[in-house]
Amino acid sequence: MNRSLIIAFMLASGMGLSAAAQTSPAPAAAPAGPVKIAVVAFQAAVAKTNEGQRNYAELEKKYAPKESQLKALNDEIETLTKQLQAQGATLSDAERVSRAKTIDEKKKSLERSAGDLRTDGNQEIQQMYNTLASKVYDVMSTYAQQQGYTLVLDISQQQSPVLYALPSTEITQAVVDAYNVKSGVAAPPAAAAPKPTATAPKPSTTAPKPAAH
Repeated sequence: MNRSLIIAFMLASGMGLSAAAQTSPAPAAAPAGPVKIAVVAFQAAVAKTNEGQRNYAELEKKYAPKESQLKALNDEIETLTKQLQAQGATLSDAERVSRAKTIDEKKKSLERSAGDLRTDGNQEIQQMYNTLASKVYDVMSTYAQQQGYTLVLDISQQQSPVLYALPSTEITQAVVDAYNVKSGVAAPPAAAAPKPTATAPKPSTTAPKPAAH
């Protein structure tokens, strides 16, 4: 069930940058001169911040009891199903029908509960990501202006136009560090911190080539 929350986080992150950009003021006009370009894995930056890791860990902790309940119910359904299959030949017709009905009702209950969990989890993760993404975007924008960048491209988007970039042009970690300093949120304990691959794509200086249409 933890994987479902991770997937939901990534789905939410897909709309985070555009939402953050829309709520942030337009950057000042670029000064005349050579163009200086940077690339950033924005989704990864948001997820890797101390605040992002802390908030995600809190959500996992919040939903853990519900996920445990669903797992227990799913295990119960599997046990009842195996018992019915193994004992079916020795049961009366009425008993087989009764047990099958019980299993069916538990399956429907599991589906409803799982659907409610996905809905609640998606909404909360979406809100958490958008709120944090907006703040990270502001820090990224300030950092880019201070460093003289005239254009920042997001390499975490599937349709990113970036096919190649020098490692020196990537500012993902710099943005994460700048945000951590501004937020003042301490880094989570190493054992509790989520693995980078679980919450966001690993930053890369080479964006995936857009799929052919």
